Amino acid sequence: MIKPAKALENLPPYVFVHLLEFKAQAKALGRDIIDLGMGNPDLPTDPAIVEALAQAARDPATHRYPLGKGTPQFLSAVTGFYQRRFGVGIDPVSEALALIGSKEGLAHAFFALANPGDTVIVPTPAYPAHINAPYISRTKPHWAVLSQKNNFLVDFGKIPTAVLKKTKLMVLNYPNNPTGAVVTDRNYLKEALKLASRHGFLLIYDNAYSEITFDGYQAPSILEFPGAKNCAVEFNSFSKTYSMAGWRVGYVVGNAKAVGYLAKFKSFLDYGVPAFIQLAAAQAMRRGGEGEIARIYQNRRDVFLQAARDLAQWEIPKVQGSMYLWTKIPSWYKKKKSLDFVKDLVLKTGVCVSPGTGFGSAGEGYVRISLVETEDRLREAARRVGSLIERKPRIPAAAS
Repeated sequence: MIKPAKALENLPPYVFVHLLEFKAQAKALGRDIIDLGMGNPDLPTDPAIVEALAQAARDPATHRYPLGKGTPQFLSAVTGFYQRRFGVGIDPVSEALALIGSKEGLAHAFFALANPGDTVIVPTPAYPAHINAPYISRTKPHWAVLSQKNNFLVDFGKIPTAVLKKTKLMVLNYPNNPTGAVVTDRNYLKEALKLASRHGFLLIYDNAYSEITFDGYQAPSILEFPGAKNCAVEFNSFSKTYSMAGWRVGYVVGNAKAVGYLAKFKSFLDYGVPAFIQLAAAQAMRRGGEGEIARIYQNRRDVFLQAARDLAQWEIPKVQGSMYLWTKIPSWYKKKKSLDFVKDLVLKTGVCVSPGTGFGSAGEGYVRISLVETEDRLREAARRVGSLIERKPRIPAAAS
């Protein structure tokens, strides 16, 4: 009998499979689906970037294997972006690596930079790739539970010293998926780097939403801080910043040894990002204009927060980053499980959101809302949520 590897068997249940089932059932009932579940951008890629791809693909040289850490043009664009945006100098030869999306790089980092049984510190709730990486790599996770009381920041003081001494990797992700939390006190990141340096572990900083920020807030890079390259790497993505989710391109920068080890590991698995995609991605970074997409998401955030309050009696916290809203199930909903709410919502109204348990058990009681529909559709989604509220029948006034 053919059986999966134990690492695959040990993976936690993938609750997003339920979303597919719920949506299929809702469609069978004739529901119009407003899908706010997956963080899959609806905004099209800038036509100039698409044209850059077309031009690059016409060059036969881009049809060959893209050997090495990345094309010179791509790596130069990455280093230029970091210098311009964060004031950080990156060596394109030793400190940068093109990835087939940052998710791919993050998952492989656990294999390239840790051994089975090594302790890794991972927040929860978290991006599923962060949650699942320890199971696949057979590393030993120490779950750092994020709480609303602590603004969904990892509380370093609650991590036992005995755990820190054994730690090989620690993951941080701000602006955060799924909570939308951001780091406003730069001393917080300095403390993270101090811990990494003191205990000799590598800090993996997922900065995929660095350019999706609101209300004037600008997200920092972990590499802005002195000594960061000694103990940290940073992953970034084109999926949200440039609305290029389907292109599968990202990168990692930082500690040269860690970048080199990941590059070596990947050399046995893939040939890298197609050259024509790298050239188009380089054009995206050189063009800039990241702020326009962020403004669209900020407007959508504001529209949905107001509509949820007015039409669904649902008070949702205002986030300063990411393309998500993270909130408790409405107080008027009688059931306690996030998956129950998600199922009722999509089957009865056609609105799909993600259950908090999809991001770890600490997400129970919450849902994540992706701002991947137009403002009009977001208003309609809020109206439909409100339709679930049980209205008490009016008692006719007594005749006088």
